[in-house]
Amino acid sequence: MLTDTKLRNLKPRDKLYKVNDRDGLYVAVTPAGSVSFRYNYSINGRQETITFGRYGVGGISLAEARERLNEAKRMVADGKSPAKEKARKKARVRDAETFGAWAEKWLRGYQMADSTRDMRRSVYARELETKFGNQKLTEITHEDLRMLTDAIVERGAPATAVHTRDIVLQIYRWAIERGQKVENPADLVRPTSIARFEPRDRTLSPAEIRLMYAYMGRIGTSPSIRAAVKLLLLTVMTPIS
Repeated sequence: MLTDTKLRNLKPRDKLYKVNDRDGLYVAVTPAGSVSFRYNYSINGRQETITFGRYGVGGISLAEARERLNEAKRMVADGKSPAKEKARKKARVRDAETFGAWAEKWLRGYQMADSTRDMRRSVYARELETKFGNQKLTEITHEDLRMLTDAIVERGAPATAVHTRDIVLQIYRWAIERGQKVENPADLVRPTSIARFEPRDRTLSPAEIRLMYAYMGRIGTSPSIRAAVKLLLLTVMTPIS
């Protein structure tokens, strides 16, 4: 069984060699002098090895290695591969890019109309890029988002504030669906807590109707839709006061 004294006294050899601890844990000593804790196990009929970390300054202790061994054994008992889970965790850390990087992925990859994409990109660039673009997903809190939406409302743009919150919501959902283990700050900032919009009647003036009627003759749509909209403009009912 290994002790800290034994570990400190291990010397490199011409070839890699192993020194056993207990319960399957061992250290591999390389010709360069590196000492790493490892564990060999069998899962689904195949042999795998997981390296828990290096011993020494900047690495892990013998006690930590034994704790990780116990965790790995529990995973194997549950039918999970410790090595693959470690690789997935590394991938999540590697992919833990900034909010701005995830925003670009979402803007490129999420299915939406080109006009919607352009509008959302504009709102992102104007309201979010400077504030959150260089922050990690884990660094942005719902308090940060609340402060931002409140500031947008205070300058007289409540609809933009709600839209900004929705963009944050969608970006985080996109990242979470792709393996990021983060909380979505927009979940705690409800749209109704940002602004409330009262419904109102809106009628077109005769000048606006003439303008829309003329415009319908120029847009690219089917003749049937064009005719239907023109008919609607000519016969639409106005609210009774």
